[in-house]
Amino acid sequence: MNLSSLKPPAGQKKARKRIGRGMGSGRGKTSTRGNKGQHAGTGFSLMRGFEGGQMPLHRRLPKRGFTNIFKKQFVLVNLGRLEKLDGDTFTLDRLLELRLLKKPGEAVKILGSGQLTRKITVEAHHFSKSALEKIQKAGGEARVIGAPLEPAEES
Repeated sequence: MNLSSLKPPAGQKKARKRIGRGMGSGRGKTSTRGNKGQHAGTGFSLMRGFEGGQMPLHRRLPKRGFTNIFKKQFVLVNLGRLEKLDGDTFTLDRLLELRLLKKPGEAVKILGSGQLTRKITVEAHHFSKSALEKIQKAGGEARVIGAPLEPAEES
């Protein structure tokens, strides 16, 4: 036995259906497309979700909810995360340097999850009540800074 004599088990390999190769192939004339109809011609493509003219499922189901385009997105940072980091002052630039923020100009909200055992100074756009209490209890300072850069309103 060698590699050239290896063969797959009987019935495993199936010959490809050769279409459009003349009448002698057994698949001549219409080339398995049937007679007439929209499927028979070239260039036919079915729209996604098309159900033969019946109202498609995605249009039969009701719409739910809405997207608030004015929602403010915050990057959430927990106090427990700040506790583990070096330094005692956390500004936006420092958070960006520590890769807690992905890009400059993002709004930051500090949340109170985790323990704070040291005195830190944090600058952010928003603080949760529990975060504010924990920072002040540890003797630190929480500075609320102005709103992040927002798109100019049209007049």
